[in-house]
Amino acid sequence: MKKRVFAALSCLLAISMVLTACGGVKTGAGGGTGGVDKNQELNMTITAEPASLDPSISPDTVSFRVLNNINEGLFRMNKDNKPEEAIASRVEVSADKKTYTFTLRDAKWSDGKPVTAKDFEYSWKRTLNPKTGSEYSFILFPIKNAKAYNEGKVDADQVGVKAVDDKTLKVELEEPSPYFQGLTTFTVYGPQRKDIVEKYGKKYATEPDKMVTNGPFDLVEWKHEQSLKLKKSDTYWDRGAVKLETANMNIVKDISTGVNLYTSEQTDMTQLNAELADAFKKSPDFTPVTVSESQFIVFNLKNEFLSNSKIRKAISYAIDREALAKLMKDGSKPALALVPPTITGNDNEPFRKKATHGHLFNPREAKRLLKEGMKEEGFTEKPKLTLLSFDDYRKQASVFIQEQLKTNLGLDIQVDPQPRKQKIDREDNSEFELNYTAWNGDYNDPMTFLDLFLDSGVFSTGHWDNKKYKDLVEKAKGNPDFKERTQQLVKSEGILLDDAAIAPVIYGGKAYLQKPYVKEIVRHPIGADMTLKWAYLDGKDK
Repeated sequence: MKKRVFAALSCLLAISMVLTACGGVKTGAGGGTGGVDKNQELNMTITAEPASLDPSISPDTVSFRVLNNINEGLFRMNKDNKPEEAIASRVEVSADKKTYTFTLRDAKWSDGKPVTAKDFEYSWKRTLNPKTGSEYSFILFPIKNAKAYNEGKVDADQVGVKAVDDKTLKVELEEPSPYFQGLTTFTVYGPQRKDIVEKYGKKYATEPDKMVTNGPFDLVEWKHEQSLKLKKSDTYWDRGAVKLETANMNIVKDISTGVNLYTSEQTDMTQLNAELADAFKKSPDFTPVTVSESQFIVFNLKNEFLSNSKIRKAISYAIDREALAKLMKDGSKPALALVPPTITGNDNEPFRKKATHGHLFNPREAKRLLKEGMKEEGFTEKPKLTLLSFDDYRKQASVFIQEQLKTNLGLDIQVDPQPRKQKIDREDNSEFELNYTAWNGDYNDPMTFLDLFLDSGVFSTGHWDNKKYKDLVEKAKGNPDFKERTQQLVKSEGILLDDAAIAPVIYGGKAYLQKPYVKEIVRHPIGADMTLKWAYLDGKDK
């Protein structure tokens, strides 16, 4: 297999050097001139099996990608990455910005039954029900009493979501939220049918015939750990906008295998890793993608050595982020802070323009801080530490960090790569010392990163506890003065970095190979990363 990949690489690179001397193209560029192809069947690779297609419990990027194309919520992200009306035909917001009234359009499920406001109310309350065990229940917390219900403090009927009638959904918020409308584009905010969920129980959404959907495509085939097949929906309200007839998602975990399929014309699109991104960067098919991913190290403060903020800061200062970003070769950028530059504030200005505080590469200062921190904690020798890591293309970053900490601080670090499920289990149970992890923004607001370190946040398992930080973030959540709110978020990120709760590493990037006849695939830097609704093929038939 490796020989076949190398041969295909050499051939394509030779052709690309003849055809072009410039870099990659943007999504949808190039293609035929003879009109849209008659055969609208897209072949693509995905890097993993979806963990779950149950909207209440789906936890991962691949699941979100599939759900975004087979389901639809009140709003969806459009081609300009702005929320636009979807199942909701309009929305009215009260003067105090705390009550949203959504009017639903005539829309149907894949079995022909109407989508109703009750489907949204049921879905959201099911996600919030503590018995469901949703990892993403927190994303519904802006809704009145949502958090209290999730914590078992109030009943479901006290949650601020109510189906007034089949076409009207009323939502009350705890406090005004500048990003709530954008939240409704996220897959967790989609509708679910109570009768279907109850009919199949634990088997709900585990097979195409054990679910109903309401999006641009229907899931018609799911060969677990092999592939998924999506077909254009006959019942989707806006099916006239959908040109693709079929999208085949083949599960290819090895990036080199995906590239081999691409160069042998067996797939129209595949993801690249650092090594292959560098090899293909001059190909006209090279497609870099902007994402809102922050990759960073979480420290477990239950570890005595890491309980010292100077030692944590020393580890952060010892990492050359510029060199790592160049090594990744996928569009990644050095990260000096938590929130990526793609995230904007309330005024649509990049948050990073206001929040400039960050960690710099400074080996000399790192050595000084390590020495002082060890003295304060009574350490005369440096302990061995384990770095929990991804087992995918991001493992390369963990190995780089391992080398940096050995070279610049003399620390002995063991990299411990784990498959996704095992890694999440280890994180959830605080079974790590250093954890190299990542987060992609769910919505366009700094809060999607800053609330991760609250008591109920995903990364609270590092046991970092700072009352001032928590108070600022909680106040920002409900602050109707959006200018003051931005400053609260700026200050809270500063506290996180000053105390070195994390070591920011890089802002992730992605790169794909995509055939020039593939048009209008819309990629989103936040939330679900890809929409196929407007995609089509033009020139593949030639």
